[in-house]
Amino acid sequence: MKVYTPRIIPVLLVSVLLNVWPLQASALLPLNEAQGKSTLAPMLKKTMPGVVNISTRSRVSIQQNPLLNDPFFRRFFDIPEMPQEQERQSLGSGVIVDAEKGYVLTNNHVIENADEITVTLRDGRHFKAKVVGTDPEADLGVLQIKAKHLKELPFGDSDKLEVGDFVVAIGNPFGLGQTVTLGIVSALGRSGLGIEGYEDFIQTDASINPGNSGGALVNLDGELVGINTAIVGPSGGNVGIGFAIPSNMARDIMQQLIRYGEVRRGQLGVIVQDVTPELAEAMGLSRSRGAIIAQVMKGSPAARAGLKPGDVVVAVNGEEIRNAADLRNTIGLQRVGARVVLEIVRDGKSRKIKVKIVKPKQTRAAKAEKLSKRLSGAVLGAIEPDHPLVGRVEGVEVVDVERGSPAWMAGLRKGDIIVSVNRRPVKTLEDVRRALKKGGKSILLNIRRGDGALFIVIQ
Repeated sequence: MKVYTPRIIPVLLVSVLLNVWPLQASALLPLNEAQGKSTLAPMLKKTMPGVVNISTRSRVSIQQNPLLNDPFFRRFFDIPEMPQEQERQSLGSGVIVDAEKGYVLTNNHVIENADEITVTLRDGRHFKAKVVGTDPEADLGVLQIKAKHLKELPFGDSDKLEVGDFVVAIGNPFGLGQTVTLGIVSALGRSGLGIEGYEDFIQTDASINPGNSGGALVNLDGELVGINTAIVGPSGGNVGIGFAIPSNMARDIMQQLIRYGEVRRGQLGVIVQDVTPELAEAMGLSRSRGAIIAQVMKGSPAARAGLKPGDVVVAVNGEEIRNAADLRNTIGLQRVGARVVLEIVRDGKSRKIKVKIVKPKQTRAAKAEKLSKRLSGAVLGAIEPDHPLVGRVEGVEVVDVERGSPAWMAGLRKGDIIVSVNRRPVKTLEDVRRALKKGGKSILLNIRRGDGALFIVIQ
């Protein structure tokens, strides 16, 4: 896809906009009566000590030509001994959410596969941290440090956010040290981006850059409303499109991580889709909101509770369901064994149905290296019933992929759907095996990721 560069706006117009915007914004920001000016400084003085810098160290295997592992080959060509591993360092951010117990909330990708994690406070103190638990599906992790005189950030209610609300991003971009940026909430409920397994992002134009991951998104009251997670940018830098995990979602996941060390997600056993305006009109619904059940799995909790294809789920436990992703996120945060009340619309009439959440059944999966060594590190299987693309595409899901493995380096990511191999459509692992046998020196994969598609060539 070709991207066109926007036309350059005259400098005079840019100057006018830059002069007007601060005046308009300052009128809406908190007023410091003592200084007679609008400023965020008093709020930030209380908030910034609750945001920490996180640095990690890890050792990863170096992919080498097999000939370099042959002692005779190395001696013949006088090749020195090559290291098998190398040390990697990374930087990110985190938020202190419990000062008494030393709990720090951050992104999973900040601490994933780390051998050593160091948390540095605003006052310069640094501590070794232990991992309490992680949730790769939502990209969250909880650390714990042993430290006194910590300052925690209070949780805000992310459900009360509105587009246009001012928010502040605090983190450690590019390793520069703690940095603050101001912006607004650009959108709410962003999903289908293919970034994480469970998505309900807050979109903001507050500058978020590499190193901000795991940092705080706070409102003007200094309350934590999001955990900064991802950006959209052509060069990895900020272009005004950043995403944060809502604080309500992060808090629910954090509580499970602290209690169990993992998130024990359950499932209903249904395939759902968004209620479009066309479907709403055809089904006699007053508005295009909710999640319509397209299929009910045999023997599932949904089947036992009496749910049927065509039912429209509009609320869970009294909370409104906006779309299919909303239902998936809501059920995904319920613990196994929990009972939920679904409000549905069937044949134009509203009714409530109680359903017990159960543990998802594991689908048959296989290590990809059994199919091809060039896919080592990936685990392939049937598309999981709770995958966002289930029922929309046919293919084989990348159930898991080891970070730093050949499959990872080739570009495969957990949750990807492989729809074709070497230009041959695939629906099962056996289809993948047959397509690989008929291929040449390279492997051509057609991947569906979120709402996008791409080709990956593996040499």
